[in-house]
Amino acid sequence: MEQRLSARIRNIKPSATMSVDSKTKQLLAQGQSVVNMSVGEPDFDTPTAAALAGVKAIANGQTKYTEAAGTLVLRKAIAAKLMSENGLQYAPEQIIVSNGAKHTLYNVCMAILDDGDEVILPAPYWTSYPEQIAVAGGKPVIVAAGADTGYKVTPRALEQAITPKTRAILLNSPSNPTGAVYHEDELAALGEVLRRHDVYIILDEIYERLVYDVKHVSLAALCPELKDRVLLVNGFSKAFAMTGWRLGYVAAPPDVAKAINSFQSHSTGSPSTMSQAAGVVALENFDPTVVDTFKRRRDKLVQGLNSLEGVHCLMPEGAFYAFPDISGVIGRSYEGQAINSATDYCELLLEHGLVASVPGEAFGAPGHVRFSYAVADSDIVEAIERMRRFHQKLS
Repeated sequence: MEQRLSARIRNIKPSATMSVDSKTKQLLAQGQSVVNMSVGEPDFDTPTAAALAGVKAIANGQTKYTEAAGTLVLRKAIAAKLMSENGLQYAPEQIIVSNGAKHTLYNVCMAILDDGDEVILPAPYWTSYPEQIAVAGGKPVIVAAGADTGYKVTPRALEQAITPKTRAILLNSPSNPTGAVYHEDELAALGEVLRRHDVYIILDEIYERLVYDVKHVSLAALCPELKDRVLLVNGFSKAFAMTGWRLGYVAAPPDVAKAINSFQSHSTGSPSTMSQAAGVVALENFDPTVVDTFKRRRDKLVQGLNSLEGVHCLMPEGAFYAFPDISGVIGRSYEGQAINSATDYCELLLEHGLVASVPGEAFGAPGHVRFSYAVADSDIVEAIERMRRFHQKLS
């Protein structure tokens, strides 16, 4: 056969974060002491009560298929959470549980996009968004949202990006990779624009509990008249440190929820039964002290980054990422090796400084680097010291 793979698969770009993590693990296997700040995975454990609920489910024989949409118990618990914490009323039938929020986002794209449909995607964006949109036949329309606006899209930029082909806009708050959080007035202004256009609004709120000095507000609650077009995505990986449990969900209008349920029933089927049992208990066992821990680490990392020559980092208000602008380093070299991009910088920093990070090109933001501070305080201190020695050798 001349061509063994489909065009949709050939066109997918590998995950930059997973690629860096793979290289990091190779160095670790070789005995190198790498500070890994590349992957967005909390370094604390799943809440004990939730973990035990998962174990109990296995011991009690809860290892069979559930409904494709997830257990009614979990969907009721999610509905109760959305009402009590977000002021949003959803019936259990409007909630579809999937194998992680990444899977949920893919389901959403498959349910609402036809070939050529445009999805407005503010940049910087999470690396998987454009690939998921493209695989579903859609076209990502990238709208720059730089440091001058706090890495948040403005109403004017949103208005200018909307065309007759626009099917949806995807907003991520708090943001991966920038840590930016849309404030209430900013969301209200975006809502004014969206009222005038019949497009879906995909809200990725996976980091909603991890905010610092600000309050998380959902556009769906702030602008209830838009709720029938909102696809609200969330999950358990970040706030509950349940990355390996693979559990996410979407709350959607009834017709979209029904379509996603049908699609999922023919693809993955139901999510993990024991993970769902753990999820029910996790919703009642969030540990707010993790927010204080992340805030302390954030402050330590950002202060350290801003002490480095050629680096400038805004203070993130949510998630657990710092996203410094390193354009002041571009054009310099390390021991004769040119740094012409953030990718060059990250590769050299990993090889010679043993600090793993992700270049901004992966997020549609050249000249930037993402550092995860979901690592121990001591690792942050060590990473900054290694980076300082690395920068001292730049010429």
